[in-house]
Amino acid sequence: MSGQPRASDLSRTRLVVVQVLLVSLMVTLVARLWFLQVVSADSYQAQAADNAVRDVAVQPERGLIVDAMGRPLAANRHSWVLSIDRTLLDELSPRRRSVLLERVADLGDVPVRQVRDRLSLCGSAGAPPPPQCWNGSPYQAVPVAEDVSERVALAVQEQAENYPALVVERLTLRDYPAPHGVNAAHVLGYLSPVTDDEYARAQEREDATLTASSLVGRSGVERAYDRWLRGTPGTDRLGVDSLGRVLGQEGRRAPRPGDTLVTSIDARVQGVVERELRQTIMRTRQVTDPVTGRPYAASSGASIILDPDNGRVIAMASYPTYNPRAWVGGIKSSTLDYLYDKRAGEPLLSRATQAQLAPGSTFKPFMALGALSNGYSMSSQLDCSSSFTVGNRAYKNFESGAYGYIGIARALQVSCNSFFYRIGYALWLDAGGEDAPLNTQDPLVQAAKGAGFGSVTGIDLPSEATGRIADRRWKMQYWKDNKDYYCKIGEEPGSDYLHVFAREFCIDGYAFQAGDAVNFVIGQGDTIITPMQLAVGYGAIANGGKLYAPRVGKAILSPGGDLIRRIKPVVHDRMPFPKSDIAAIDEALKGTPLDGTLSWKMGGFPLDRVKLRGKTGTAEVYGKQTTSWLATYNDDFVVVQMIEQGGTGSGTSGDSMRRIWEALYGIDGTEVHPKQGLIPGVTPPRALPSVGDDGTIDAPDTAATPARQRQGERRGRRRW
Repeated sequence: MSGQPRASDLSRTRLVVVQVLLVSLMVTLVARLWFLQVVSADSYQAQAADNAVRDVAVQPERGLIVDAMGRPLAANRHSWVLSIDRTLLDELSPRRRSVLLERVADLGDVPVRQVRDRLSLCGSAGAPPPPQCWNGSPYQAVPVAEDVSERVALAVQEQAENYPALVVERLTLRDYPAPHGVNAAHVLGYLSPVTDDEYARAQEREDATLTASSLVGRSGVERAYDRWLRGTPGTDRLGVDSLGRVLGQEGRRAPRPGDTLVTSIDARVQGVVERELRQTIMRTRQVTDPVTGRPYAASSGASIILDPDNGRVIAMASYPTYNPRAWVGGIKSSTLDYLYDKRAGEPLLSRATQAQLAPGSTFKPFMALGALSNGYSMSSQLDCSSSFTVGNRAYKNFESGAYGYIGIARALQVSCNSFFYRIGYALWLDAGGEDAPLNTQDPLVQAAKGAGFGSVTGIDLPSEATGRIADRRWKMQYWKDNKDYYCKIGEEPGSDYLHVFAREFCIDGYAFQAGDAVNFVIGQGDTIITPMQLAVGYGAIANGGKLYAPRVGKAILSPGGDLIRRIKPVVHDRMPFPKSDIAAIDEALKGTPLDGTLSWKMGGFPLDRVKLRGKTGTAEVYGKQTTSWLATYNDDFVVVQMIEQGGTGSGTSGDSMRRIWEALYGIDGTEVHPKQGLIPGVTPPRALPSVGDDGTIDAPDTAATPARQRQGERRGRRRW
C-alpha cells in the first residue's frame, strides 16, 4: 500500500494541470486580442469602413454629336424626374406604400404597374426584362417617371410629407434638337441599357466607362463612336447600415462628360434630302403603274450625298424612318414592334446601307469599264435593236428604243439594254459559256467586284450589308441549298411561271447560263447592291478610281474643345481599270442629262456651269413593281436616290434630284449663285467647328488663316 500515490497527491496534480490549461487559454486569448486590436487594427478598420460604404455610379453626360458646321444633331437636356428611394419605401406600411405608388403613377401619367416593374431589380425573381426593370444600384433612387412638369416637381417638393420616399431630381436625358428639321435617325442611331454580358465583359477588361446602369449605342454613330461619346461615370460613396439602409453621402467623384463627335453631315443638306425623299415617295404613291394598273407601292427609299474627293457623307436619308426620341427613357414594346413590322416597312432598317436590291441600268457604267478592259473600245459599234434573242427567249429594251449601231457612250446615255446584252453574251462565250469550270474568272463579274460590289464599303456605321454578285460559285451554292425545295414544287402540276421555273431550276439551276450573263450586264437577275455601294462606285468614277470607305465621323473633340482625333478619309480600294477608261466613261455620262434618259427632266438647267453626269436605272423584280434608281454626280458631289417599287429612274426621281442640285448650288432658273447654296461656297468645310470656354459651338471659319486661328484661340475659342 505504501507504493501507491495518495489521493491528496492526485488531486494536487489535477489542479496543477487545470491551472496550466487556464493560463494557456488566457495567454492565447490575450495574444489573439493583441493581434486583432494592435497588429491588424488598420486592416480590419478598413474592412469595417468598406462594409459600411457603398459606391453608386453617377452617369456622365453623353458627348454631343454635331454636324460639320457645329449644329447639334444629338445633345442632352435636363428633365424633372420622379425617383423612389427603395430604402425609405421599405420602411412604409404596405398600405402607405400602395398609396404612394398610385400617387406617383398619377403624377407621371404612367400605369401603376409600370412603376412597380421599374422598382424590381433586374435579375431578381419575377422582375420584367430591361428596360422595364431597374438595372442600376440597389442603393440608388430609381427613376419611375421622366419629363414631369416643373409645376409637378415643385408641388412634390413643397408637399414632401405626402410623398414619403419620393425624390425629385433633375437628370440628363438624350435629346435630338433637329436643326433645319432633320431626322437623321439612321445616321445617329439610338441608345439602350447595357446587357449583362456586355457589363461582364467590361468588368473583365477593367473598363471603367461601363456600369450596370449605363446606356450603350446600338446603331448609327452612337454605336460606332460609343467609347468616345459615353464618358466616364463618377461615384457617390453612400453610408449604409447593416440592413442596407442609406445613412448619407460619404464622398463623391465627379463623372467626366463624353467627347464631342463632329460629323461630315450638313444639317441644311440633310434636311433638304430627307424632305425630297419623303415627298417623292408620297407623290409616287399617287401614280399608277402602267404595268400592273395599280398605284406604285413606293415602299421604301434612300438618298445619299457623298464628297467624291474623300468619301465623306454629307447627307444620308432612309425611308420609312422613326423618331429617335422614341428610345429616350426606354422604348415602349408597342413602338419596338412597329419598328420591326414588315407591314410598316421595317422603319429600323437603314435603306442606305442595308437595303439590297437589283441596281438596274445604274450598273452599266461599271460593265462598260469591264468591257473596255476586255477587247472593246469607246469606238466599238454594236446594234441597239429593240431586243436580243438568246435561245428561244427575246430580251427586250425596257425603256430604250432601237437606235441602230451606236458606241458605248451613246448606249450609256440612252440606256440601251440590247447593246449591253451583246457585250454580256459575247464575253460569256469567250469565258467558256455554260461549260466553263466553276472557278472561271468571268470578265464582267470581276469588273463588278473590282468596282466594290459584293463587299462592304467600310463605312463607319454598323451592320452594313454586303450585297451580292451572282457569279458561277454563288449559283452552284444556291442550287445546292434550294434544290430539294424547287424540285418538290416542280413535281406539282402547273404551267405558271413558278412551276416552270422550279422544273428548270431542279434540272440545271447550278449552271451560269447565257440568260444569267445578259441579265447580269444590265444589273438584273440575282445580283443585288446597296445604295451606298452605288454612291461609292460613282464617286470612284468621279475621282479617277479611288473607292473611299465612306465616313460620317470627322473628328473627336474633348468636352473642352481640344482635338483628340481627326478621322481621316480612307481609300478602301482602287478600281482595277485604266484611268483613261474611267475618264472616258465619266465623259460619256455627261450626255445622260444633256440628251439622254435624264434630259427630259433637265430643261433649262445650267449644265454648262454645273456639269452633271448621271445614269438612270429601272430594276425589274419578279412579283414586285420596278425599283427606281438615279445616280448623278460632278466634281463636288455624288447624289444617289433609290425608290423601291417606285417606277422608273428619271420619271420618279428626276424632279427631286434636280431640286437637290439647285439647292446645293443656289440655282435660280438658269442663274447659279454658289454663295446662296446650302453649303457656303459649295465645298464642304475642311476646318472643324470651334468650341468656346462656355461650351458653345460655332461654325468653322473656312477662310481662317493660321494667324486668325491663333487669334481665335486667344479669344477663348479653339479652332482646328
